Amino acid sequence: MNIYRSIKNLSAFERILWLSSAVFIWGSFMLSNQNDWMTIVASLIGVTALIFVAKGDVVGQILTIVFSLIYGVISYRFKYYGEIITYLGMTAPIAFLSVITWLKHPYSKQEVKVSELTKKQAIILTILTIVVTTFLGMVLKKLGTSNLELSIVSIATSFMASSLMMLRSHYYAIAYATNDLVLIILWSLASLVDSMYLPMVICFIVFLVNDLYGFINWKKMKNDQCESQASTI
Repeated sequence: MNIYRSIKNLSAFERILWLSSAVFIWGSFMLSNQNDWMTIVASLIGVTALIFVAKGDVVGQILTIVFSLIYGVISYRFKYYGEIITYLGMTAPIAFLSVITWLKHPYSKQEVKVSELTKKQAIILTILTIVVTTFLGMVLKKLGTSNLELSIVSIATSFMASSLMMLRSHYYAIAYATNDLVLIILWSLASLVDSMYLPMVICFIVFLVNDLYGFINWKKMKNDQCESQASTI
């Protein structure tokens, strides 16, 4: 892992996407006249993680762990216990496992080998998602979680996305894009109560754009890797 090499490996478009996303997040934070620096730091780390994940670079997984820790604290302040459990109890640990699996299955020094999701994996993942979501949903109800129904949907989509990422499937980005939509609604509701959370809405709108790019790039990576393997046979 070499952060300088990772940055150098980004294409011109990816650098523009990364910088414009960071500027957009920073601008929304400045315009909101808020002094919650934890939110802006988490947002900038998160969008940086996404651009490297979209590139298939393990650096993105390491930054995802850092983002999850800070985001968990932010969620605690608004009693979004679902988000705390999701990111500290699932996303961060699965991102850690993803670091291991990605390092074990490299395609190149800066790119993970994309894997085809098998029918067996899809069935097991679906069952696990239902079990985990049902159990944690009951826990969140006991805790008096704000916007319970949306928090439960967030758990399901986040667990699915993190697991697909660990399995190196390009469908991870679709699951995360769905999760982004849920979180846009969640933080929009929070910002109606306290405008200091408006930057989080902007944050996840930017995340949505980056995750959609991630899906496109991972499909391209998959096709390029398949063609490269076919040419060596």
